[in-house]
Amino acid sequence: MLFLGAFIILVAVFLLGITLMRAGLFILGSKKMEQWLKKMTNTPMKGMFAGIAMTGVLQSSSAVMVIMIGLVSTRLLLFPQTIGIILGSNIGTTLTLQFITFNLTSFIIPFVGIGLICLFFKIPWIKSLGFIFIGLASIFAAMNGFERLAGPLMDIPFMQKLLLMMGEHVLYAFIIGIIITSIIQSSTVVTGIAMSFLNAGIFPLETGILIMLGANIGTCTTALMASIGAGQEARLTAFAHLWLNIGGVLLVWPFLSYLALGSGLLSDQTATQLAHASVIFNCVTSLIVLPFAERFGRLIAWVHK
Repeated sequence: MLFLGAFIILVAVFLLGITLMRAGLFILGSKKMEQWLKKMTNTPMKGMFAGIAMTGVLQSSSAVMVIMIGLVSTRLLLFPQTIGIILGSNIGTTLTLQFITFNLTSFIIPFVGIGLICLFFKIPWIKSLGFIFIGLASIFAAMNGFERLAGPLMDIPFMQKLLLMMGEHVLYAFIIGIIITSIIQSSTVVTGIAMSFLNAGIFPLETGILIMLGANIGTCTTALMASIGAGQEARLTAFAHLWLNIGGVLLVWPFLSYLALGSGLLSDQTATQLAHASVIFNCVTSLIVLPFAERFGRLIAWVHK
C-alpha cells in the first residue's frame, strides 16, 4: 500500500507539473489563440499546423479538443474545419514526450528556485515563466520518482502477475493504456510512466509502444465527454478524433515489430525510443489522412448521422 500511495502521489505531481506548465504557456502566448485558430482553418494543411502549434502551447491534445468542441458548439467553427486541427494535435502532443526524454534531474531544485522568484513579480509574462519552471521541475521530479519506484513496485505480487499477463498477451498492455489514460485524462502522463519503467528495465519496448497506442485512444474520452449536449457537429468532432486514433492503431498494429526496430535505431535509450515511436506513429497516421481530410470528415458525418 505504501508503494501504491507513492505511485499515486507521483502521478499527481506529474499532472500538477503538466497543468502548471500549460497555464504558464497559455498566459505567455495565447491571448488571441481562438481568433487565430479560426483564421487558420480554411484548409486542412493550415489546420494541421495550427493544431501542432496550439497543442505545443497548451501541452495537451485533450485541452485543444475541448476548446475546439466549445468553438464548434457555438458555431464559431464548423466540423470540417476541425479535421486538420485534430491531425495536428496528435502530432503536437508528442513534443512534450520528446522534451522529457532529456535528463534534467539536476535542474529540479534550480528550476523550483527560479520559478518561485518569478512568481513574486507582478509582470504577467515573468509570472507565467514561474509557472513554466515549477511545472518542468514537477515533471522531472515525478519521472525520476517513477524510475526509482519501479524496482520496489515489481516486488508486489499483483504487479508481477500484471507484467506476466502483459508479456503473454499483447492486448493487456494496450487495454491498460486505454483504461489508465481514460482515468488520468492524459496520454502524456501514461506514456511518461511507461518511459520511466522502460528506463528501469521493467518491460520491453514493444510493451511500452502498446501502452502508448492504448493511451492515444484513451485520451479521446475527454473530447467525448465534452461533446455531451454540445450539438451534433461537436459530437462529430469528438468521434473524428476517436476514429482517427483507432484507425491509426489498426494501421500500425501489423507493423509493431518494425516500429520498435525503427525507433530502436534512433536512440540507445529505451525511454527515448518510445518517445520516437510516438512521434513516428502520430506523424504517419496524420500525414496519411491529411490528403483525404475532407473525405474523412464526410465519412464520419455519414457514419454518425
